[in-house]
Amino acid sequence: MELKDKTVIVMGAGKSGIAAAKLLAEVGAVPVIFDNNEQLDKAAVKEKVGRDIPVCAGNLDPEYESGAVLLVMSPGIPVDTAFVDGYEARKIPVWGEIELAYRYAKGRLIAITGTNGKTTTTALTGKIMQDWYTASGKDGKVYVAGNIGDPYTDIALLTKEADTTVLEVSSFQLETIDAFHPEISAILNITPDHLNRHHTMEAYTACKEDITRNQSAAEVCVLNGEDERLVEFAKGGCGAKAVFFDSAKRADFWLKGEDIYDGDEHLMNIHEMKLLGVHNVENVMAAIAMTKAAGVPMENILQSVKEFTAVEHRIEYTATVNGVDYYNDSKGTNPDAAIKAIQAMVKPTILIGGGYDKQNTYDEWIESFDGKVKYLLLLGQTREAIETCAHEHGFQQTILVESMEEAVSKAHELAEPGWAVLLSPACASWGMFKNYEERGRIFKDLVRKL
Repeated sequence: MELKDKTVIVMGAGKSGIAAAKLLAEVGAVPVIFDNNEQLDKAAVKEKVGRDIPVCAGNLDPEYESGAVLLVMSPGIPVDTAFVDGYEARKIPVWGEIELAYRYAKGRLIAITGTNGKTTTTALTGKIMQDWYTASGKDGKVYVAGNIGDPYTDIALLTKEADTTVLEVSSFQLETIDAFHPEISAILNITPDHLNRHHTMEAYTACKEDITRNQSAAEVCVLNGEDERLVEFAKGGCGAKAVFFDSAKRADFWLKGEDIYDGDEHLMNIHEMKLLGVHNVENVMAAIAMTKAAGVPMENILQSVKEFTAVEHRIEYTATVNGVDYYNDSKGTNPDAAIKAIQAMVKPTILIGGGYDKQNTYDEWIESFDGKVKYLLLLGQTREAIETCAHEHGFQQTILVESMEEAVSKAHELAEPGWAVLLSPACASWGMFKNYEERGRIFKDLVRKL
């Protein structure tokens, strides 16, 4: 679509919306940022974009709406609204920020989605690719973007044909793709999450699977063999070549005891890596599968895997205070992610949980405690619901707190030498914190002050 001198509505004035508006302005389009927040600081938004563009708060000026040829949605904004329906009824395309970026980006694209593990797997895949580029003297650069940090639209115009982009992609972003086409993709797992947005597991699953929509049979999609939904998807809906990783049985890449195999070929022992937990072994196998498909020699892949350390906010060791280890797993924003964090703990653990209500259930999370969790400290919107669920499952050692400061202080008071304290909320951060990053950094700051 030719956008030069054409009006494009950008819905949302957050990080993704700002980046999309910048890209549109660079290519000669006329971006108009529209945000429902009537108190939006328009001058601040224009300053972030770096251009004097139209910004509408609360209501969109009819003049801009009538002249628009495209609507670009920020991922945090639901698409099932009358506003979006109006554009679709008028046959005006509705793209997400990653679709816009894809239309202008160059080079190879590796895209990773899944309910959990995306950030670690994306970071590791990016490191393997970057290390290979450096070691082999390859032309070009490796970009790591998407949910992991920089919006795709921030780096799209910088990319060249010799480059590789490794992209973390959410279900929100995949709702609004059209031509988006990774050469290599991965769906790490699908467990209940964001049902307040997608409403049903079927709709949520379909968004994740859409990452392969435009792939061909000659291209690769890496899938979790432990996930029955993905096994079924590989039999029918997946147009790409399915490559499986599995931590429980033989697959293309699999775990046997404490060793990772590529088919019959032994690759490494899990104690050679610096990550904790079986879920991280799965993330590693997915990254190995994708980078092998990208042509990276296995020797280079394994060297990078052995050097890689946990990403911030994902079972991140923070400090040891009076013989107690503190871990920040603020990225554990749903019960399945929090279960994996508990499973990775090897010491008696005080768990800090709770937050924004995404209409998830917590039964399996509570059942995963298995005697390992000594106290559950709960804060945020979901604290009473989680406490009720815990008591129904026979876990009575719950304490309701008002703030992260109180949670860390209470954990410090209760913990005995040889124990661990784990922040793994099983909930989103919204309402108390701007995002999970802020939540995790506040936790770490409080721990370091003990």
